[in-house]
Amino acid sequence: MGFLHYYSYMTEIKRLVLAAMLAVFTATVSGQTETEDSLHSGQEEDSLQCARNIGLYTKCIRAWDFQGAYSPWMYVFRNAPLAGTGIYTDGTKILHALIADTKDEAQKRKYFNELMDVYDKRIEHLDTLNALSADSMTAGRILREKAHDYVLFAGTEMDIDKAYDMINEAMEAEEETEPEYFLLQDLVNISAQKLKNDDTHKEQFIWDYLTASDRMARLGKTAGEKERQQIKIAKDNIDARFVGSGVANCENIQTVYGAGIEKNRNNLEYLKRVISAMQRLKCTSEDAYYAACEAAHAMEPTAATALGCAYMYYRKDSIDQCLHFFDESVRLEKDTLKKADNCYNAAVALYSRKQLSKAREYADRALSFNGKYGKAYLLIAQMYASSPNWSDEATLNKCTYYAVIDKLQLAKSADPGLSEEVQKLTATYAALTPKEEDLFFLGLKKGNVVSIGGWINEKTTIR
Repeated sequence: MGFLHYYSYMTEIKRLVLAAMLAVFTATVSGQTETEDSLHSGQEEDSLQCARNIGLYTKCIRAWDFQGAYSPWMYVFRNAPLAGTGIYTDGTKILHALIADTKDEAQKRKYFNELMDVYDKRIEHLDTLNALSADSMTAGRILREKAHDYVLFAGTEMDIDKAYDMINEAMEAEEETEPEYFLLQDLVNISAQKLKNDDTHKEQFIWDYLTASDRMARLGKTAGEKERQQIKIAKDNIDARFVGSGVANCENIQTVYGAGIEKNRNNLEYLKRVISAMQRLKCTSEDAYYAACEAAHAMEPTAATALGCAYMYYRKDSIDQCLHFFDESVRLEKDTLKKADNCYNAAVALYSRKQLSKAREYADRALSFNGKYGKAYLLIAQMYASSPNWSDEATLNKCTYYAVIDKLQLAKSADPGLSEEVQKLTATYAALTPKEEDLFFLGLKKGNVVSIGGWINEKTTIR
């Protein structure tokens, strides 16, 4: 052992000895009534014994001899629980190793119960331990580690309901912080096991999956590269769990929420939860989604509920009502870019019903909120191309495609990401423009401006 390593080792031992002496002294003063001499004598003897055991188990851990570390560590854990946080972190390390290496089930169960006790005792003495340590620990973090270890080491005797409750308790202990990704994976795995035993757990299982997905996404934004990879693996695992659960399609989601909405039509929080879940699962074409939006909108109108109602009336072919709720969604929405989205969606709905003039009006509104909304220009181009005939003269009708190309170029300029699509469409529509000789007979040529009539009512230039 080098001098610096030896010096560091001895410094750590001295620190633990002093902590052990302080802990034993505190416990003795508060719990005994012997004379001062006998108190001093007992304190000194116990402190030396703790110091010897700390040295023994620390040396064994460094040599990866966890069986040898167990007895001296247990002595300190039982007799000097305030000697420092190292007792608890070292204890979990020792017991993890022993549980993994032990073949005897009774012995394994004994070690497991002691592991759970380590977490309970650490929470019991948390305030004092934090006062003695430079690095404070929170009860929530300890509960998370305890819940994860329960899932990991309880084995065949694991109580699924108890595991589920422990995980939720750990997650709720500090709601302002994100639980570690491993606990989120535990949540979905245990929730899936509950679902196997209880068909009524479907709705809660869906919410557990969505909760874990959202929190993993937030964790990934601040994680380092290595942890980000681990989070991705965990996310893939919970996605696989969800897909394999038997509820991961919109038909089943409809079944899960359909009956619940009828029972909770006046429960706004429940309705909001259903709307959020179905949006995130991309199941917004189901009757349950529309019913939840309609009921929620009657109590607390929002842009999201108005949008749901708009689509509901669209499916019913009630276009006037559909537009009323699209307008409501734009009025209630505070985010300008989302206002543009809602106008664009209204334009798409109207276009599908061949209400082209009204559809263009909403596409233009989308552009008024977001000038870089290239898809709105693209949609207008498709509207023009779908309705080129406005004149008795076939050559003039073909000039409509110049106006189509104008909009395509605006789409590419607004959103360069559309360049490839625009290029293909431009080539298609350019082939439909009139030939030079046909234009000649109408007294027209390249560079002339043509007024496109009908509902389009725009000017364009011959190319």
